[in-house]
Amino acid sequence: MHHASAPPAVRADAVRARLTVAAARRHRWFLGVLAAGAVLRVLAMLGYRPALWFPDSYTYIVTVFRPRPDLVRPAGYSAFLKLLEPFHSFAVVTGLQHLLGLATGVLVYLAARRAPWGVPRRAATLATVPVLLDAYQIELEHLLVSDTLFMFLVVSAVVLVLRGDRRVVAAGLLLGAATLTRTVGLPLVAVLGVWFVLRGRVRPAGVLALAALVPVVAYGAWFSATYQRLGIVGANGAFLYARTMSFADCAEMNPPADLRVLCDPRPPERRPPSQEYLWAKDSPLVMLPGITFTAENDGLAGRFATLAIQEQPLDYAASVLAELGRTFAWGRPVYPDAEIYGYYEFPAASPPPPGRWEAQLGVDMGRRYEGGEIGTEVAEPFAGWLRAYQDVVRLPGTVLLVVLLVPPALAVVRLRRPGTRPGVWARSRRTGTPDRPIGGAGPAWLPPWSVAVTLLVVPAAVAEFDYRYVLPAVPLACLAAVLAGRADLGERDQFGNDIPRNVQV
Repeated sequence: MHHASAPPAVRADAVRARLTVAAARRHRWFLGVLAAGAVLRVLAMLGYRPALWFPDSYTYIVTVFRPRPDLVRPAGYSAFLKLLEPFHSFAVVTGLQHLLGLATGVLVYLAARRAPWGVPRRAATLATVPVLLDAYQIELEHLLVSDTLFMFLVVSAVVLVLRGDRRVVAAGLLLGAATLTRTVGLPLVAVLGVWFVLRGRVRPAGVLALAALVPVVAYGAWFSATYQRLGIVGANGAFLYARTMSFADCAEMNPPADLRVLCDPRPPERRPPSQEYLWAKDSPLVMLPGITFTAENDGLAGRFATLAIQEQPLDYAASVLAELGRTFAWGRPVYPDAEIYGYYEFPAASPPPPGRWEAQLGVDMGRRYEGGEIGTEVAEPFAGWLRAYQDVVRLPGTVLLVVLLVPPALAVVRLRRPGTRPGVWARSRRTGTPDRPIGGAGPAWLPPWSVAVTLLVVPAAVAEFDYRYVLPAVPLACLAAVLAGRADLGERDQFGNDIPRNVQV
């Protein structure tokens, strides 16, 4: 049958098939990486059934069945788990988290390829490799922790911000959801709001902040009604206290009598990692009357930490830099201790049940969630293949540092060129108002870059370094690097054609 005599529906199907094949050929590099990432995640599902557990997992599970704000962690991830509870399967949870990891890679690729910057396909594909193929990223997705959901929410918000002013409401709501998943999301609202203001777009900055604060304020009202305290968590002072114990010297601080109970007489170099001051039984904070995170104890800890920073600002700055420096090490030293470090490695045997008494309620609730016994079955040879892969394939911290340095380095080089002018805003044909940036690196790479840097710096400043805190920043750092590189090559329109710089379209 000739195509001319074929029914219209058949001809339309043939055209769609040809277009699909052509699109697959154009994006074959990315589709190949995406397929490899999907295979690795299938191996994780087959090798470690149904999920891997972390100490925080049990708290999240308890909140599913006892819905009230937790003093240490916001309930966003618990809400995510609650939505999936009808399946009674932690395999469904980890499966969806793996899909969110793949979706994050797709978002990075689409954001890089989008006009007007139009990053070349291979460069855009390269930006997705860490999130799609890094073994530790895949392991994190298999853990029952909030970081994969948080990463997806933040990357989605940044991609929407890059799309222009008309998507700021959705971006703000995503940032609000991210804040209720991990509190480090809250500074990102200010970071992206400042970016709009610097571009002369005050109204979108206000709309972004308002949209983000609506869910946060609502949750804060629930928290306040529960504990008669302002905030969305009740442990900020305690975490900052633990952070300052890496350098705080009471002889130099000379704290008042009520704060002296929090002093540690050991010199800083002989003290344990910061997190021990939150959980160890011999911690001065833990030894106070009542639970660690009462309003009184948290307030006392916050006052101590504030005094330590005020009296020893240089020591605090040096401590933050040292903690941040762990992010960029080439190797992967054991930190903060062997127990926590071990949770980020694919295990060779089924992990034992939790030893901390606080987790026992979480175990009972986990059985209720699963509808049976919980644990992790290690199935060979799939698990062995993943362990071997994890020994080889990861993004070294030093490479991440280089990726982060690419955008500012290119910006400096660009500014030194004669005749260089900042980029301008494209104007919407419908409204005539600025809609998206074209030309110049700043408008393109600055949002993902600044968010990535914030995600790395804030934990080092207010808590401590943790390997799982690094991974959500990686896709944004890679996106920023390729956008900065593309800005040096010129811009493209929606059809992939080069367009002049500094023009209104």
